[in-house]
Amino acid sequence: MLNHKIVPRLFISILLLLFVLRFFVVIDIQYFILVGLLWFLIVLYGSSFIFSNYHVKAYCNNAQETEKRIAITFDDGPHEMTLLILEVLKKYNIKATFFCIGKNIEAHPEIFKKIIEEGHIIGNHSYSHSSLFDFYRRNRVIAEIEATDALIARYLGKRPSLFRPPYGVTNPSIRRALFYTKHKTIGWNIRSLDGIIKNEKMIYKRIISRISPGGIVLLHDTSIQTVHVLEQVILFLQNKNYTVVSLEQLLNIKVYED
Repeated sequence: MLNHKIVPRLFISILLLLFVLRFFVVIDIQYFILVGLLWFLIVLYGSSFIFSNYHVKAYCNNAQETEKRIAITFDDGPHEMTLLILEVLKKYNIKATFFCIGKNIEAHPEIFKKIIEEGHIIGNHSYSHSSLFDFYRRNRVIAEIEATDALIARYLGKRPSLFRPPYGVTNPSIRRALFYTKHKTIGWNIRSLDGIIKNEKMIYKRIISRISPGGIVLLHDTSIQTVHVLEQVILFLQNKNYTVVSLEQLLNIKVYED
């Protein structure tokens, strides 16, 4: 599998080979440009799609799962809409994982405490979720992660081991930061796009068409559409004899520090 270690070595070797060959045959500059462009596209793809495992190893599903088990996760809370999400989850006795933003924990501490009280897993989703997060240097990424860890620990009494990068984008700075903080990177393989699509039927169809054993569903606890779709998806899963389990159970990993 191509990753941040293999790709540079491969393309540097190709460029060096082309350079040496120029002493023996005519090689147009466009071949150098083409190799450089291909290198850039591979890095762009690897950085943009968390399941590529290009910069960091990410848990996006459990491919070894043979039983009909699946996990549901939420990003970007706590939010006013989180309360309605919690009602639906409680109605069906389902435990989910909430990847929380630090500044939103500060804004909605009571809602955050309710997530904890109802037994859901908490993960780190950065402090600011800034649109510039992907451009932050290592130390700033570490500061964002540690600030949110501290907020979570203040209410939960322990620090999370799980981190989901904003937008699912990874890069060298995030890789170096996570090497320092030791968080496990959590992705998904069932993306609802509920943060973009507003049509509930489209969101619902997108999710159920991707359901398979070991899957991780990505939702956002920030819109009424998600509240409505969540209940429909749960009913679909029940009808298909799926069991919704926690990430801890699905991936067999520790979700909090010892």
